Amino acid sequence: MMDHLPILPILVPLIGGLLLLLPPFAGIERYVNRRVAAAFLCLLQIAISIALMAKVIDAGPIMYAVGNWQAPFGIILYADSLAALLVFLTGFLGLASTLYSFAGTDREGRYFHPVMQFQLMGITGAFLTHDLFNLFVFFEVLLIASYVLLVHGGGKQRTQANVHYVILNLVGSAIFLIALGTLYGTTGTLNIADMSLKISTLSGGEQVLAKVGGMMLLVVFGLKAAMLPLHFWLPNTYSAASAPVAALFAIMTKVGIYSIFRVFTVIFGDEAGALSNMVLPWIWPLAILTVIVGTIGVLASPNLRNIAANTVLISVGTLLMAFAIRGPEASAAAFYYALHSTLISAVLFMLADMIGQQRGKAFDRFVIAKKVTQPALLGALFFVAAMVVVGLPPFSGFIGKVVILQSAASGLDKALVWSTILISTLLTIIALARAGTTLFWRHAGDSSNSENESASVWQVVGVTLLLVASPVMAIFAGPITEYTATAATQLHDVRLPVSVLQLQGGSQ
Repeated sequence: MMDHLPILPILVPLIGGLLLLLPPFAGIERYVNRRVAAAFLCLLQIAISIALMAKVIDAGPIMYAVGNWQAPFGIILYADSLAALLVFLTGFLGLASTLYSFAGTDREGRYFHPVMQFQLMGITGAFLTHDLFNLFVFFEVLLIASYVLLVHGGGKQRTQANVHYVILNLVGSAIFLIALGTLYGTTGTLNIADMSLKISTLSGGEQVLAKVGGMMLLVVFGLKAAMLPLHFWLPNTYSAASAPVAALFAIMTKVGIYSIFRVFTVIFGDEAGALSNMVLPWIWPLAILTVIVGTIGVLASPNLRNIAANTVLISVGTLLMAFAIRGPEASAAAFYYALHSTLISAVLFMLADMIGQQRGKAFDRFVIAKKVTQPALLGALFFVAAMVVVGLPPFSGFIGKVVILQSAASGLDKALVWSTILISTLLTIIALARAGTTLFWRHAGDSSNSENESASVWQVVGVTLLLVASPVMAIFAGPITEYTATAATQLHDVRLPVSVLQLQGGSQ
């Protein structure tokens, strides 16, 4: 079984999702069985990812050929430190979102938990694949599942947001296919390791076509990551989704970011000849503008859900700046920050739902409304979450931003990164202070006679699980940053996948 660890994070949610469609889990009345099974599947996913991380630490990256069909023609999975870490993050976030849904969201539709498992399968598959066509396949799997999850529970707002979301991603999928065809026609392969060897040997017209294909990939990955100017879909889409779905969606932008790091470091990185680092002139301004637009969105947000959605944009821009700095140190900082930003964005979506349920018709909008039923509990959770978001010590947000700031070596990089991140942080503090003041201090009437229900224990468990991760990441910042440094070193060693592939029986 240990020999098949790289494919287990894909098989477990695939088989689990299929089983959840069958007795004894099918049917509205069997929701308890579904909940137990869904929680077990998420825990199993976490256990497998921990085992995979341990094996990668011990033995190095693993290249897994599905059906023993070797590269460049077979389906190849590549589990290095970065992929294993993100698979663990996916399982952990999936567990928290699943537990939160036990408060009642999962009973709004009978297929919630099966589709959640298919969503997890698509995300983990995208992190583990080492083939651009199969990356496209897993993109489609996670997107199809996200279409269903977005409209879960119904409603005009969700349906409208889903229509825009589907149309935009269909266009992105078409561009993705055109890019793959262009790159395959010029290099004769779609295996990432194989392509990294051949891209530097191109010349003339083939080189131009490969550059066009690479730039189209940047458009596709930028769309998935919500990079400016392809970000406009995210605030409305994430705000319309139910809380556990929006929380899980927090990692979907990281799939796009991961793809940018993987493809434009290994294939179009330092050893790509004339195509080396061809996207950097585009990434720098787009990263900074993404942070700026996200910060403006946070300040202008009419409700807490929109703030949460715009913090996702800020994190995307921050990660792209770390990518633009280049080098293992910046990448290691980005990987630590990616863990932090994914978890805390998910917390904000959940808190917006919990607070909204206790404020009546005003929900989480920044207007005078009924006093929340549990001001002490929700206020404490919001206060801690706000400190984590803006990066105040001693939480992980502080460490994540510090390591990114330290990774900016040159004078120009320092000026751009420091000014952008620090100004964004200050304005985010102002926005969250205003939000907390309105939600908890500006109210009409007393909550003692309110008919609004108190927060479910499952909601509190889901939020607490994610919030506790922040101080834990701060306490164990040393080992975690050592791990992310190893992951960054492996990523920037573009010959490593080739050597692992050859060592494990692949042919180039």
